[in-house]
Amino acid sequence: MTHHADGEVLDEYLVSARSLAEYRAMFHLSDEDLTGRKILDCPGGAASFAAEASALGAEVTAIDPIYAAAPEELAARATPETERAVAWAHKHAERYRWDWYGGTAEHAAIRRGAAARFADDVRTTPHRYLAGALPSLPCPDDAFDLALSSHLLFSYADRLDADFHLAALVELSRVSTVEARVYPLLDYTGAPLDDLVDHLRTELHDKGIETSLCRTGYEFHHGADTMLTLHAAA
Repeated sequence: MTHHADGEVLDEYLVSARSLAEYRAMFHLSDEDLTGRKILDCPGGAASFAAEASALGAEVTAIDPIYAAAPEELAARATPETERAVAWAHKHAERYRWDWYGGTAEHAAIRRGAAARFADDVRTTPHRYLAGALPSLPCPDDAFDLALSSHLLFSYADRLDADFHLAALVELSRVSTVEARVYPLLDYTGAPLDDLVDHLRTELHDKGIETSLCRTGYEFHHGADTMLTLHAAA
């Protein structure tokens, strides 16, 4: 595992609780994107996206290896995992821009609210939450219109190599008929990964998967204002 210049390494993957509002901003999601669409959220973590977007008429499936646990256990873990993620962000506050949230207190409130919504939803509609992990998802080809993936690819480039990234992106493309969107394109310390992004886009092009970069309405890590979009074949 790579040790960064500040000497601190995030040894465990954070299980984050993000809200629909954050997903809208991160992935540049429109009302049309969320209406009557089959959407994959992978990894879903403790996000309330599946619950909130489903309430708007989307058909959301969240996939994450943590969903192998029983719904009651997932619900019980949501708050302590969220507190761990919030504590990490607040401890490293200088790495982030807080203006989208308004400040650290508002950020914590949004994340705690999302965790509570997730906990309620995973208890009442557990069928929305499937155990699985990139780069091999338990889904048939073209199972979704839109696939969303945040804070795994690129975020953990210190432990997930270029081959893993390529396999995961190909898999996201396999299961989506319209687009797959990935955010952010920095690692969890905020370090840019332009060379990796360029390499993967070239590899995907060679496999017949066209990509584009799109500015988002969200920049939490400094410089994390871009998502990678994989387009379905014409």
